[in-house]
Amino acid sequence: MTPLKPYLIRSIYEWITDNNLTPHLLVDAENSHAIVPQQFIEDGKIVLNIRPQAIQGLTLGNEEIQFNARFNGNPMHIVAPVAAVLAIYAKENGKGMIFDQEDIDTDEPPPEKKPPSRPHLRVVK
Repeated sequence: MTPLKPYLIRSIYEWITDNNLTPHLLVDAENSHAIVPQQFIEDGKIVLNIRPQAIQGLTLGNEEIQFNARFNGNPMHIVAPVAAVLAIYAKENGKGMIFDQEDIDTDEPPPEKKPPSRPHLRVVK
């Protein structure tokens, strides 16, 4: 089954823009796959304005959110893994959704699943 999070991000983004509000993403900038401007990171996080008039080429994919934007007049291609998105909300009223932090970049293998053991049955007379 596909993850629900990218669908929620897309639907909340559409809801925010339909109401003429400014969508913002709160992203974990310490995620190794995030490509964001380093000078705007605070406490390991960055807030990105994804208002359609402020960016170009927005792609809200299942694995990554990508777009082009300008920071201090310098163009930059932004990549925010969906796993690194901590929240999407409207700037004006704070309405949106906060997500649980996911730790997708761990190098630890998933816990080993043991095969089910045979049932222990005995004959009762």
